[in-house]
Amino acid sequence: MKFSEFQAGMVIKHPPVVVGEEEMLGFARAYDPQWFHTDVQRAGEGRWNGLIASGWLTCSLAMRMAVDAALTDSESFGSPGVERLRWMLPVRPGDAIRLEATIDSVRTSSSRADLGIMRWTWQVFNQRDEQVLELEATSLFDLGA
Repeated sequence: MKFSEFQAGMVIKHPPVVVGEEEMLGFARAYDPQWFHTDVQRAGEGRWNGLIASGWLTCSLAMRMAVDAALTDSESFGSPGVERLRWMLPVRPGDAIRLEATIDSVRTSSSRADLGIMRWTWQVFNQRDEQVLELEATSLFDLGA
């Protein structure tokens, strides 16, 4: 999508993606090697009653869905950050998660006419329609491109 297509109130959706156990284990071993993400047997005996995905994997999958659903071929060039990141429920092997991103605001910078600014809230749901992730992000767009 192009920056000019985004409007406040718009909801952008991405269909479900299945989170595989090997993907979860590989990500966790590389980037978040806590036992409840990497040790299937021990995780089964722990607080979560089974293996759970790293929240950072869930964020990464949400980012991929946002790119696929909205940012590919846009003028997007980065983000100054994320607000209010929340992991509400664990993601487990075989879960099918989907993205619903609501555009909160779209504006051109008051000091730079070539800079577009979009704030949006991402919500990720599992196959039971339970929310597993929420974050507010700001995306920047190069309007001079």
